[in-house]
Amino acid sequence: IRRAEDRELFRDMLAKLGEPVLESEICHTIDECVAAAEKIGLPVVIRPAYTLGGTGGGMAFTWEQLRATAESGLEASPITQVLVEKNLLGWKEVEYEVMRDGAGNCITICNMENLDPMGVHTGDSIVVAPSQTLSDKDYQMLRSSALRIISELGIEGGCNVQFSLAPRKDVCDWKGDPDDPLPYHVIEVNPRVSRSSALASKATGYPIARVAAKIACGKTLDEIPNAVTRKTTAAFEPALDYCVVKIPRWPFDKFALGDRRLGTQMKATGEVMAIDRGFEAALNKAVRSLEVGGRSLLWERPEWRNPENEIPLVATDERLWGLIAELRRGTPMLEVAHRSNGVDPWFLERLLNIVNMERRLLNEPLHPELLRDAKRLGFSDEMVGQLADRLPEQIRA
Repeated sequence: IRRAEDRELFRDMLAKLGEPVLESEICHTIDECVAAAEKIGLPVVIRPAYTLGGTGGGMAFTWEQLRATAESGLEASPITQVLVEKNLLGWKEVEYEVMRDGAGNCITICNMENLDPMGVHTGDSIVVAPSQTLSDKDYQMLRSSALRIISELGIEGGCNVQFSLAPRKDVCDWKGDPDDPLPYHVIEVNPRVSRSSALASKATGYPIARVAAKIACGKTLDEIPNAVTRKTTAAFEPALDYCVVKIPRWPFDKFALGDRRLGTQMKATGEVMAIDRGFEAALNKAVRSLEVGGRSLLWERPEWRNPENEIPLVATDERLWGLIAELRRGTPMLEVAHRSNGVDPWFLERLLNIVNMERRLLNEPLHPELLRDAKRLGFSDEMVGQLADRLPEQIRA
C-alpha cells in the first residue's frame, strides 16, 4: 500500500484483528531512511514503490549499505518513495491463496511454502505446495488469519496473503518462549490474481481467474460449478494428495558474468512446475525440466569435490546443488541449515533421502526393487544408469 493514509488504515485494521505487522516506515529521502532504520534497528529491507520484482531494493546490514540501497531505491521509484522495514532473514515464508464471494463465503484454495527462507524474493524461491513443514496448529493459525484479512478488507474474488513464520529454535534463533505459538508477521496482501495465484491454480486445478470473474458478475461460490469434478461447487476447498514443486529458471547460463546472488530483487525469467506423489520425485522432475545443460541433481561443481574447499550455501541459483553436495560430504543437517540461513531440516532430510539412494545405486547390484525405490524418488533412467554403470536403454529395458 503506497499512500501513507491508506497504509495507516490498513495497519489499524490488522491491529483490530490482532494480526502482527512488520515494523516499517515510508520514506522519501536518505535521511528519512536512516532515521527509520535507527528506529527499527539493522538489518532492514528497502522496498521501492511502484517497481516490479523488487527492482532497486535490497537488504542493508550496515549503515553504508543502507545509504547505498536507499539511494538506489529512491532513484528506481517513479514517485521517489521507499519502504524501510524490519528484516526477518531466516524465517519461513508461507503464502495462502484465498477466495471470497459477495455473500461473505471464504475458502482457502491452496497454501504454499518456500524452501528458501525469508531474504529471497518469492519469484526467486523454490516453492512447495501444499506446505510440508507446518504443524496442523500452525497451518490453521495462518489459514484463519488469511480468512480474517480477506473478510475484513471486503475483497470479492481471489487474494494472496503472505506470512513470515518463525523457524525452529535450533535453526534460527528468535526471541520468545518456545512453548508459545510460533510468532508470525503479515508480509503483504495482494487483492488480485498474482504470480502465486497462477501457481496455485495450476497446482490444484481450481480455476481462480474464472471463478473470480464469475464472482465479479454477482455469482456466489455455491452457485459456480466445479470445473474439475463437475459434481461439486467452487465452494469446496481443493484437497491435494500429491506434492507440487516450483523452481525458478534463471538466465545465468546466458549471462555467465552476472551476479548470481539472490535477494529481494527478482532475477528469474521463468519457472517450471512438477507434480508427483512425494517431494523428492517432484523435485527431481522439476530440476530436469529446467533444461540447464542436461543438469540433474547429480551435478556438482568440480571444486566442490575437493573436501578442503567450502561449498557456498548462500542464496544463489546453485544453492540447491550446494546443499546436496554438502550432505554428500556427511555434514550434519543442523550445520547445513545454519549455513544456509535457515533452510528447514525437513527439506534437508528429503535431500538426504536422495543422497542415500545415490549411495545404494552405487554400491548395490541393480534389481527390480531397488529400481522401483529409485523411480519413486524421481530418478531418471539416465541418473540410474550413471550411478549403476549401465546405459539408459538397459535401465529402460
